Amino acid sequence: MRLLMLGGSGFVGRALVNDALSRGWDVTLLHRGSRRPPAGATVLRGDRTAPDGLAALGDGAWDLVVDTWSARPSAVRDAAAALAERAGRYVYVSSGSVYADPVDHRAAEHGLLLDGSPDDGDVSYPQAKRGGELAVTGAFGEDRSLLVRAGLILGPGEDVGRLTWWLGRIARGGPVLAPGPRDLPLQYVDARDLASWTLDAAERGLSGPYNLVSRPGHASMGELLEACVAATGSDAELRWTDPGRIAAAKIAPWTELPIWAPPGELHEFLYGADTSKAFAAGLHCRPVTETVADTWEWLKTLDGVSPQRPDRPVLGLTPEAEAAALRV
Repeated sequence: MRLLMLGGSGFVGRALVNDALSRGWDVTLLHRGSRRPPAGATVLRGDRTAPDGLAALGDGAWDLVVDTWSARPSAVRDAAAALAERAGRYVYVSSGSVYADPVDHRAAEHGLLLDGSPDDGDVSYPQAKRGGELAVTGAFGEDRSLLVRAGLILGPGEDVGRLTWWLGRIARGGPVLAPGPRDLPLQYVDARDLASWTLDAAERGLSGPYNLVSRPGHASMGELLEACVAATGSDAELRWTDPGRIAAAKIAPWTELPIWAPPGELHEFLYGADTSKAFAAGLHCRPVTETVADTWEWLKTLDGVSPQRPDRPVLGLTPEAEAAALRV
């Protein structure tokens, strides 16, 4: 397979490139050069936001294009239009955020979608992903487009600061504010499992949208944080704290306490997706202990300091806010 990866040096893109290279595929990357790309791929330089950003692609041809772009949809539109006659299939890594509120998880991939346009410039993340989907299907048609609607993505290489924040915090040891309830179910996908399924699906010629994330309750908040304690070998003491007490302390879920959302509407939105279609098409999700342990091993190679995407806010609770909440 001849794969053109648009990007490929970041978190999910790198997982996809590494998987493709392990299959012996011929991989070409188009990226801006801000990070070192995986070894073994043909590297082309280009900034998709520039007027001539696709010039490096020349007149090449590929079996498959994979795109993870999450900013202005017009960049996806331009890439898809330029490649429609020179690539067999276009895979767009989208998001479950494209579903309109209130989300009806029972409708699965047939749920109501946000408005969006492939011609949009700077828009919110959900609208950017929906616009990207429309850009791909507009150029490649429904039958040559695969839309991977991912949920929470974790694993080695993470550059958003969710699991990596928890690992860093727990590695420091001592009393840790652990947001309860302990058995709160989570739903996520390891980037490597996303990559494996996506390339398998593309090779098989699958098309259309797929919710790509584990089954609800693949792990619990307790299992996740206890795996962090085990992986780091720290003396951290998890102090399970009631959601009401966390709210009273004005600690924000999801951002100040990454991954966590209290029972209720936000939790249902984040962790209630129907993924039966992806599992029927071969999705496999590794255990949380493996994702956590491998992410910690990767972090140790960086001296415990994970990369941070410049277009995302820094996540995590400050030590002062945590200590104050634990004292109450």
